[in-house]
Amino acid sequence: MVIEYQKEGKTVIFTINRPEAMNAMNPLGIEEFHKYLIDFREDPEALVGIITGAGDKAFCAGADIKETLPFMKSGGELPPTILRGLEINKPIIAAVNGLALGGGLEFALAADIRIASENARFGVTEVNVGLIPGWGGTQRLPRLIGTGKAAEMLFTGKIIDASEAYHIGLINAVVPLEKLMSTAKEWAESICRAAPLAVRATKEAIYSGLDTTLDEGLRIETKLLRSVEQSEDFNEGVSAFSEKRKPNFKGK
Repeated sequence: MVIEYQKEGKTVIFTINRPEAMNAMNPLGIEEFHKYLIDFREDPEALVGIITGAGDKAFCAGADIKETLPFMKSGGELPPTILRGLEINKPIIAAVNGLALGGGLEFALAADIRIASENARFGVTEVNVGLIPGWGGTQRLPRLIGTGKAAEMLFTGKIIDASEAYHIGLINAVVPLEKLMSTAKEWAESICRAAPLAVRATKEAIYSGLDTTLDEGLRIETKLLRSVEQSEDFNEGVSAFSEKRKPNFKGK
């Protein structure tokens, strides 16, 4: 088993468990990740996902050169994941515990929020082996940190530390390694306390509006607003506010 899938309350944790290979991802791992992502998406009790790596040295060192690259070169097809082809309407946090290189950084980029340990290192290093990023790096990185800085990282394959990654907006927070998972879980719990339908609608509004005009994005936002206004959770939220109590959201 390459991916460990664990549920803790309303949060699920995906752990890439190949520490002997710096958690490099192989075809089996992609297959398992696909399966567990579907489980996460379809589970009404699961509200937030956290992706991390086993051990304290690597989040994910990218695609396994000995297994994944030959598989892809031979025409093998990988199943859809958050990297490409599979939409997940629930928030996902990347807890980056060490190296996030090549495809590993692309996994982090495909998450919505990135929290890193102080020993984390980031790089899109594919050009150093004669490739370009093929799991979304050329598209997501410029959208996140801007074209100039992204081009610098993509063209040179340079590796940056957690401090620089935070400075350029690549990650949301840097914490000591021993506090990484507890911090990620705290952020997840904070999201879980919000109304689930509102959180999902917000995620849809963000990503649907990224590649369109402001006017079209505002239309998307209005449509989603009208939808959540009809929800039981909205009524509960208003009542709880008026009654000065914590809301009891049900995702309906």
